[in-house]
Amino acid sequence: MSNAPFVVTVASEKGGVGKTTVATNLAVYLKALREDLPVTIASFDNHFSIDAMFAIGEHRGTSVRDLFVQSRAPQATLGEYGVQFFASERHLPEPGGGTDSLRAALAASQLGGILILDTRPILDYFTRSALAAADLVLAPVKDRASLVNVAALQRALHDENGDASCLWLLPSLIDRRSRLREGVSLEDFLVFAARERGYQLAPTVLAKSPKVEGLATGFSRRTYPVLTHARGTLVHAQLRVLASFVLERFAAADLPLSLRRQAQAACAARRPPRRLAPECPLCGEAPAASGGWFCEDPARRRRSFLHGSCLEGVLGELDPAELFPCGGALVVDKPEPGWREENALYLHGFSQEGAVSVRQELLGEAKQPFYDFLRAVCGRLPEELPATRILLTAGGEEPPFYPTPADYRRYAVLRRQILRQLRSSFKPGSPADEA
Repeated sequence: MSNAPFVVTVASEKGGVGKTTVATNLAVYLKALREDLPVTIASFDNHFSIDAMFAIGEHRGTSVRDLFVQSRAPQATLGEYGVQFFASERHLPEPGGGTDSLRAALAASQLGGILILDTRPILDYFTRSALAAADLVLAPVKDRASLVNVAALQRALHDENGDASCLWLLPSLIDRRSRLREGVSLEDFLVFAARERGYQLAPTVLAKSPKVEGLATGFSRRTYPVLTHARGTLVHAQLRVLASFVLERFAAADLPLSLRRQAQAACAARRPPRRLAPECPLCGEAPAASGGWFCEDPARRRRSFLHGSCLEGVLGELDPAELFPCGGALVVDKPEPGWREENALYLHGFSQEGAVSVRQELLGEAKQPFYDFLRAVCGRLPEELPATRILLTAGGEEPPFYPTPADYRRYAVLRRQILRQLRSSFKPGSPADEA
């Protein structure tokens, strides 16, 4: 039986905001407040701060890469202060599979208690995996730049099917003596700006403390926690409040996210997805008894099934088998304004591994059937749409949806890969410009 952990991810797209200080000290304070609770920590960064605080002697312990292995339960190493840890890696290779692999592995694990994940200051595969698995995300912010970057973190949570309501901002490294214009303190500015943007705020801030900073910047190979070496600082009381807040969120959670996702996947086989149109948008008739094409507008979350004959009328002489391999997807793409000439339209074919198989621009009379297609699927004139990407892939044998949840999960992984590629590469100056 699974004993999945409650996952706390500490993340920020900006470096130097105190992520690792928060993660390591939070683990120590959680264990001090709840000695009976298993507390585990791992880092996807390569600075080895986790090892410097928790490793006992020369024993390195289990590698962080084992967290992604679903075939066996990851075994953390017991470290200092009663905290379990996974050893960091200087070069951590990406494992196979999508960014939901970590969540699936944790759902099958026996770690229990609370798992703290320290992330890199970039939204790479490992940070996105940590966000996808998170029950609680703490985002340290120390200035306006780090506050602005929270928007990217929030988008990543949405992209990875995470729960956006689990994101909490933590003002960090706050020098209460510093003042902005008109005498406004940095703390007051960050709190006001965060609330103005609709973000949730943790019930404390972490003050800037030379003594606390010195615990990790001395000549010793060992890094020491605030609890044992800086109890006389304001940060000690603030970390205690933060740990109590995390324990409250832990107690309020019925199930860790990884197990909730498992239950949701099991239910998905018994009900159609939300916003699934009851008829083919091209002809208005009910889906066929078998076959057909699954169609999705990710930006507006519209889903429908198309008859094969209806799609043939749009494609004309284009052969779907030549556009993309079996199991892949076809994208009808109207790019962002300013990236291409007005009303440009493109077709992209992707294999089931997410590799580009075809990319071509629709020209002249070939555009009109696809304009009609966009109008039918989106319910608006194409010229009214700022940017639109419609994904098409072969549907299951029995409408109204895929025959098993596993099929849709595979499609969801492919969708994330496709949208990420189109966002990052289909821009001015990208290879798509030269193609």
